[in-house]
Amino acid sequence: MAATRIERDSMGEVAVPAAAYWGAQTARAREHFQISGLRLPPAFIAALGRVKAACARVNRELGVLDPPVADVIERASLDVAEGRLDAEFVLDVFQTGSGTSTNMNANEVIANRALELLGRPRGDRGTIHPNDHVNRSQSSNDVFPTALHLATYDRLVRVLVPSLQTLAAAFDERAAALAAVVKPGRTHLQGAVPVTLGQELSGYAAIVRDGIARIESSLVRLAEVPIGGTAVGTGLGAPADFGRRVVEELARATGVPLRVASNRFAAMQNRDAAVEVSGALRALAVGLMKIANDLRLLASDASTGLGEITLPALQPGSSIMPGKVNPVVPEAVNQVAALVIGHDATIAIAGMNGSLELNVMMPVIAHALLESIAVLSTACRTLAERCVAGLVGDAARCRLLAERSPALVTALAPRLGYDRAAALYRMAVERDLPLRDVLAAEAGLSAAELDQLLDLDALTRGGRTEPV
Repeated sequence: MAATRIERDSMGEVAVPAAAYWGAQTARAREHFQISGLRLPPAFIAALGRVKAACARVNRELGVLDPPVADVIERASLDVAEGRLDAEFVLDVFQTGSGTSTNMNANEVIANRALELLGRPRGDRGTIHPNDHVNRSQSSNDVFPTALHLATYDRLVRVLVPSLQTLAAAFDERAAALAAVVKPGRTHLQGAVPVTLGQELSGYAAIVRDGIARIESSLVRLAEVPIGGTAVGTGLGAPADFGRRVVEELARATGVPLRVASNRFAAMQNRDAAVEVSGALRALAVGLMKIANDLRLLASDASTGLGEITLPALQPGSSIMPGKVNPVVPEAVNQVAALVIGHDATIAIAGMNGSLELNVMMPVIAHALLESIAVLSTACRTLAERCVAGLVGDAARCRLLAERSPALVTALAPRLGYDRAAALYRMAVERDLPLRDVLAAEAGLSAAELDQLLDLDALTRGGRTEPV
């Protein structure tokens, strides 16, 4: 049987593993909330450590904690922030809605690590107490959302946006390289007037950059945090200037431009900033799914599909059909997009669950939001590096399909009239003939006129096409 020690909290004694840094309250939550096996992500735990370190420093500066105690709490908190104690955060995402269990998990881990640094035994609450010292001037209710906003802002700016920039740049590079490849446009999955492959890919780059813009527009509200509000926003139990000084310390330490919420009551009642960010991620996921599906269609093999582009071959595509290669990266991106869209629904529902002074679904918001950011970041970089960068256009096939598209008759409508052009279109389709052959035989147009009217490169540049 593994060695244990006795830890205490306000409800009494609890046996915990002797080697664990966590204590009694974590042990109780660990026992009661064995629901999913999901844990809050390391990015959140790191942010929580940063918040605790900043609070310890400000408590020392304001004379709330003795310097030796504050210093060792800060050191232990930085161990949490730097990921050295991630294995000690053992609680399920599905727990008390304020995140109190995880806040106390942090308080206990930090207290016992601080005791270790002092050469004292774990559980020595008289020297370092998880509530009286580590949690001084704080509440789970203002610490948890502050850590959530800090982690989300950091991951958006340092991870997701750079990944999106990489993806947009990859589309830009391919768009420039394939700018002269003319192909049929398609609307309703039916042939339309010609475009270039470069024009099509440039649209994908713009979709990605729109995603960046939506994310960046949400940052100003995400930067507002309620720290200093303690339990309900009044700040009971914290020095008057505590929140402002903690925010300044966090901004200095992390580079994230946090600021105290203009109304801490609203900032504790609502998780609207998280809902807004999630909405931006959902819009991005929708755009990525559209792009991924387009790539799959364009890369469908020429013998049975479109065959206008080729994507990098990364692995065999079938356990039974030899030689088959599938568009595996776009398929993975689609699955990520589906997950993110589902997480957005979770976050929206959770965001509605504010009960008077506090939202009580914060842990699941943290899990869903940070997981969405993480998987979108890696999916976009994978799409850029393992798919888009190696995308090749089949210029000959693209031009052949463009030349055979009956939709080229659109260029003739100003010259022949809509009804006559439509009749010639139907004739070309019914006879399975190139439009040019039908026009030469039925419309009395000379070869020179047809060359001008059906100049594919000119048609991709828009404007009027009939001879002046």
